Amino acid sequence: MRYSSVTFITPSIEDWQKDLLIDALGDIGYDTFEDVAGGFAAYIPTANYDLQALETTLLHHSEGFDVQYTVADLDDQNWNKLWESNFNPIVVDNRCYVRATFHEPRPDMAYEIVIDPKMSFGTGHHQTTSMMLSYILENQFTGTAVLDMGCGTGILAILAIKRGADHVLAVDYDDICVASVEENKGLNNINTITTKLGSKEVIEGSKFDIILANINRNILLDQLEQYSLCLGENGQLYISGFYDGEDLSILSEKAQQYGFSFESKKVLDSWCSAKFVKNS
Repeated sequence: MRYSSVTFITPSIEDWQKDLLIDALGDIGYDTFEDVAGGFAAYIPTANYDLQALETTLLHHSEGFDVQYTVADLDDQNWNKLWESNFNPIVVDNRCYVRATFHEPRPDMAYEIVIDPKMSFGTGHHQTTSMMLSYILENQFTGTAVLDMGCGTGILAILAIKRGADHVLAVDYDDICVASVEENKGLNNINTITTKLGSKEVIEGSKFDIILANINRNILLDQLEQYSLCLGENGQLYISGFYDGEDLSILSEKAQQYGFSFESKKVLDSWCSAKFVKNS
């Protein structure tokens, strides 16, 4: 399959704006993204490239910042093989090993997660995912009902089950992510994860002991009220996808309005994850 790349140079873009733009690009057929100097690159099968759709997307999602882009057709090659060569397994806290199906297992690890994201290009493992996995390893999940909001490939949901959770609801607005979680459940021999396509509306009326939300600042701010409604007294909320400093301050203030107390944070390369507890 031939692919085209669109390289976006975005010197003034904030992280949450970049996330929203990437989400919008995904809606028009771009299936892989990677950071490059000064911006990011997006990849799409050449047959699906539509200049008008791209320009329309930028018109609606680039207000307030400058975006320049260049388009290039890539040589035809075995993209899956390239993905495999670029995808490296990760180890978290010397206890959890995350690997793809083509990596050798590590029986010396307490927990192993096998994923098959089926991406054409390696995007690496984000700092926020690593910190959220670390939080799951550090805290008690036995017997809990868990929500994994913005579940992606389901890595957090899978580790929550391996750490003893009774059930996880994994939610994402991207149907590719929901399908990925369903496949990765099978790879890890798990049948206690339920997937739903959608956003905060699909969790209304549900109750959880723990919520995991690795998304971005603005979406978290929008969904904090619903998280509060879904958590009982002493329920735990773990969030990530934002920066330390101002982002955390804004989120903490908002969380307090909805009955949460800040407990702790983790910081890696300026990215932040935080734990909150629901007050009585």
